[in-house]
Amino acid sequence: PVSGARFASNWELSTARALNVVNYLIDRGIPPERLAAVGMGEYHPIEAGDDPEALRRNRRIELKITSR
Repeated sequence: PVSGARFASNWELSTARALNVVNYLIDRGIPPERLAAVGMGEYHPIEAGDDPEALRRNRRIELKITSR
């Protein structure tokens, strides 16, 4: 769970992390129109539970690479 005033929810924190990755890639020359930042928050866990290991595994960034 998020505590503090900076982020109101895990979803907002997740979205901010995703946006940081997108900005990092843009700074390194990836065209912005080829990128999207999506925050999943607590709604798409890869491991159920709230023990430290599950929380660690769910604190992640996923990159999806597709061809258009």
